[in-house]
Amino acid sequence: MLPWRARFRVPLYFRLWLAVLLAVAVLTVSFGWLWRMNNEQMPERELIIRNEEGDVLGQVKTRPVRVPGQGIEFQVAMKDGRTLFVQMPPRPRAPGEAPPGRPWNRGPGGLLWILGIVALAVAIGSYPIIRRLTLRLDDLRAGVERWGEGDLSTRINESGSDELAFLAQRFNHAAERVESLLNSHKSLLANASHELRSPLARIRMGLELMEEQTSPTLKQEMLRNIAELDQMVDEILLSSRLDARETDIGTVEQVDLTGLAAEECARANAELKPAQDGQALVVPGVAKLLRRAIRNLLENARRYSSGPVTVELALDGKYAVVRVRDRGPGVPPSERERIFEPFYRLAGASEHHGGVGLGLALVRSITQRHHGTVACESQEGGGACFVIRLPCDQM
Repeated sequence: MLPWRARFRVPLYFRLWLAVLLAVAVLTVSFGWLWRMNNEQMPERELIIRNEEGDVLGQVKTRPVRVPGQGIEFQVAMKDGRTLFVQMPPRPRAPGEAPPGRPWNRGPGGLLWILGIVALAVAIGSYPIIRRLTLRLDDLRAGVERWGEGDLSTRINESGSDELAFLAQRFNHAAERVESLLNSHKSLLANASHELRSPLARIRMGLELMEEQTSPTLKQEMLRNIAELDQMVDEILLSSRLDARETDIGTVEQVDLTGLAAEECARANAELKPAQDGQALVVPGVAKLLRRAIRNLLENARRYSSGPVTVELALDGKYAVVRVRDRGPGVPPSERERIFEPFYRLAGASEHHGGVGLGLALVRSITQRHHGTVACESQEGGGACFVIRLPCDQM
């Protein structure tokens, strides 16, 4: 279940629109208040006009009107139907004395005072909202700059539930992927240079000791070292191609895992246990890569096993399952993930076992390119069990 904030996500454009509406509301309220203050600055007054006998000739209760330069005046309706205008001239001011009234009504600059106060109200009302929306943009920019400067461990805060939060999540995912690939390539190159030295040193020593009458044993050792180097180069190139997601890895077709596993078991002298009831295990994939994955597991099992090696096939829902069991020393639980790293060897393993430490790493890369998984499990009676799970639907 998604959190309620994710299920009721408010888009960023809508939030910006609400911020604009709020700013307009603040502007309207501020301008209305100032307009009311301007109109109410002179309260209503009652004006009565009498004659000499004291009779009321006209009476009105109204707000005086300010006439620029002439003071204020009142409009009075008389009883005989006439209208009189009663004017009160402005009070004489001393030289330099400011005119009466509020600051925004003094002279022709009064409107500027009103607009200035309104602008200040809009700025104060909208700044906290806009700043809160753009603050995460600043964090995103700073994180991208740090990551671009070489700090690949930089991650961005994923708080929120809008487009910025989604962008931060995708950036973190991409940054983690790039960091993992670069670390993998660095480890690959560092270990490749180290692993190449051993067979090269043996070949060099063999060439120095080679005489005209070279023994067959020495020749076989030389051929084995050369074959080991050739295998290492081939696996390094294949690993690089699998890591590059844009690289074409071959033609995807329907592959019969039962027939493929039978051929590899016959080649490695291993026992095959097909799926129950003769279920067909057909998966979409590249046949040569899937063959390589099963072959690497069989060679790894044969290399360390002191007993028979068994390959079991099964259908688990929409997944085809391949299990390769051996009777070797097994893999400690703490090492069952690391053995899939390039050039990683278990403690106690040495070069006389053969291999260059890329076989299991290639198995994981191949299964991942086929949208599957591979894992190492323990089994009763000792030994290890490597499990490949491949989807039976289209890639």
